This record gives sequence, C-alpha cells and structure tokens, in this order.
Amino acid sequence: MTTTTELTLFADYFQIHVSDADSDGDLSDAWTDQAVADHLAVVQDALGIGTAVNVNVSVTVVVLPQEPSDDSSEFDHVVEASLDVSLGRLMVLGCTDYAPDAATFEVLPGWNRVRVSRGNLARAVQADIDSDESPETTEKIRIQVWPAPEFPAKIIKRWSQPGDELDA
Repeated sequence: MTTTTELTLFADYFQIHVSDADSDGDLSDAWTDQAVADHLAVVQDALGIGTAVNVNVSVTVVVLPQEPSDDSSEFDHVVEASLDVSLGRLMVLGCTDYAPDAATFEVLPGWNRVRVSRGNLARAVQADIDSDESPETTEKIRIQVWPAPEFPAKIIKRWSQPGDELDA
C-alpha cells in the first residue's frame, strides 16, 4: 500500500533530516565537502538532505511497497541512499526540530531505499528568505521510501546554483 503525506518543514541550516525514529541519527561528521556538493549526507540510520533555502520547504513523503518509476526529468536534483530503519519507524524533520514532535512513518524494518527529488530550486534561491511566502517560489522536496537491500548512495540528477564550484 502506498501512503502520501504533505509536510511543511523549516530547513534550518539548509537541511532536513530523514532517520530511523529509534536512533540518534547523528550526522555531525557526515557533512563532508562532497556531501555538501551532493546535497546528501549519509550514515547508516540517517540522511541529511541539503536544501537550497534556509526557510520553510514543502515536503511530500511517499511510502511505497516497491521501487517507483524514474521521473527524475520532472525535478532539478535527485539523489538516492539506503537507510537502516531498525524497528520500522521512519522520522522526517527539520534539523533543529524536536524529534518527539516529528512526523513518523511506518516502513518495513531493516534496509529501505530513499529517493529525494527536489524541485523549484532556481525560483526558491532567487526569492531567498521570502521563498516560502508563495507556492510559486517554495522549494519542493519529495521523499520516496521503499524496502530494498543496502546499496551505495547515488546522484541521479545534479543541480547546481550559479556560482557553485563543483568538482563532481
């Protein structure tokens, strides 16, 4: 069964987190230069999703029974990573949000795959701190989750804002 939930999260420090709700999800050492460039920090039980703005973002969480089709052409930046969700409770929150109040989702216990598709990035960057005042300029993030064996993270589609110096 597929479930879809809409959230608005504060992307403080230009990031939101997806993690096993039953762990500490410590990403402090995961934000390497490459992770910043990829907009994705990965540890076994948590993911840091880099955002283009430091304000509210629109987040859609979709829990799926199997891998979805590739629709990356509809988005600006798409990444995937594996996440170990020990007891089957996934948490999605802004990085400074209070974890007990975070949205949680039931997934199969064990390894899951997470695809993060981000859109409307150029408009959000242009509007900057006012980007969350209008749907036309709000950064949109879709997080799809499904059961899958552990597999290395990958960048499916890369977006870089003007002025970014990217070696990858």
